Amino acid sequence: MRFAIAYSKLNSAGKLIAEEFQKLAYAPQFPIIELNKETLYSDDLTPEKYPELRNIDFIIFTSTHKSAKGNPSLSLHAPGNWRSADLGGHPYKVCPTSAFVLKYLFQNLNKIYEENKKNLNEEYQITLEVTHHGPLIKIPCCFIELGSSEKQWQDKEAAKILAKTLITLQDYQDNLADWIPAIGIGGPHYAPNFNKLQLSSNYAISHIIPEYSLPLLESMLKEAEEKTIENINEVLVDWKGCGKSEQRQKILDILKHLNYNVKRTSEISKE
Repeated sequence: MRFAIAYSKLNSAGKLIAEEFQKLAYAPQFPIIELNKETLYSDDLTPEKYPELRNIDFIIFTSTHKSAKGNPSLSLHAPGNWRSADLGGHPYKVCPTSAFVLKYLFQNLNKIYEENKKNLNEEYQITLEVTHHGPLIKIPCCFIELGSSEKQWQDKEAAKILAKTLITLQDYQDNLADWIPAIGIGGPHYAPNFNKLQLSSNYAISHIIPEYSLPLLESMLKEAEEKTIENINEVLVDWKGCGKSEQRQKILDILKHLNYNVKRTSEISKE
């Protein structure tokens, strides 16, 4: 699999992560593309406009992460919108992504953070986020983000951890046969139960549909399946994070109708 990195020149953390990547490795097989507008709105990221992408299989967007609390975080997620498109992209459309690449990056991010956290001035939360925001592009992709305030966006040591994580993609193997690709449903934005499974189980999670995007529609599942490059037969459900009993039952009815294998996150964590 061939990778590229994209960042916006308007995005301080995205630029910093890309610069740290260039300092750490000479990797000509990794094109680094500077965008003139924010990544969230860069729907024109195509091989026609950027010839460097002609042979690329997967793009990693480096970017800031923002939150109201401003907690330090290093995060990873697929882009897209389950409902409205308030921050780029299109309503009800998500980007193609890879369950295996997301799992590989998340596992390496946690490992590299533990190896390098002594160099940091503060503790960072390592977390997945659910699928959210733009852009909408045709090349499989994900975001890796440094957050959540101006202080962290300028933290070179934290940016270096993310850059070291990206360098591990040089050793990525396409056929990770013992991993089971899956879609996640339920839970809050930072997906604590899916974080655990992405680290400790053989499930590889691509798109996550959070509780705040429910009620579930068949079209959401079909979109998530079609926009995962691995074949999806499994759906993982954060049962307690799926609302009231009526909504939970509706989720099960839809999953049964679409012939998915279903597991609750609580069941997997006990295996």
